[in-house]
Amino acid sequence: MGLGVDVHAFAPVDASRKLILGGVEIPFERGLIGHSDADVLAHAVADALLGAAGFEDIGHYFPDTDEHYRDADSIELLREARKLVGDSWTIANVDAVVICERPRIRDHREAMRKNLANALDVEPARVGVRGTTTERLGFTGREEGIAAQAICLLEER
Repeated sequence: MGLGVDVHAFAPVDASRKLILGGVEIPFERGLIGHSDADVLAHAVADALLGAAGFEDIGHYFPDTDEHYRDADSIELLREARKLVGDSWTIANVDAVVICERPRIRDHREAMRKNLANALDVEPARVGVRGTTTERLGFTGREEGIAAQAICLLEER
C-alpha cells in the first residue's frame, strides 16, 4: 500500500495557466504553479503507486530540475510511473481526494477517473476520485492552492 500527497499554489489570475486535475482541463480563472502541468491529482496518484511498490517519489524519476519535464503532461508521467512499477504488480485499487474550496470536482470526477485508469492500465471501477473542502480553513480554504491525497493498493501477480 502506498500513500501520495501533493500540493500546488494557484498562479496569479493573469498568468494564463490552465487548471488540470486528473488530466482534465477544468474551466477556472486560475491554474496551478508547477514545473509540469501541476496536476496535483495525477502527482498524488503517481506517488501512491510508486510508494506501494517501494520506489522513490515522483520527483526522483521526473525532477523539476530537468527541462525535459517542463510543462509535462502529468497523466503521461503517471503512465511512465506505471511502467516503472512493472507487470509483477496488479493495481487492486486507487482512491484519491482533491482538497479545495473551488472549483467543484463532482462534474469532472468521471473524466478524471477514466484518465487515471487509462494511465494506470486498469478499469475505471478500480479508481476512486472525490473532492472535499476544508470549510474555508488553511491555505486551501483561503483558495491559495489545491492539495490531493491518494492511496494505492498493489497485489503481486
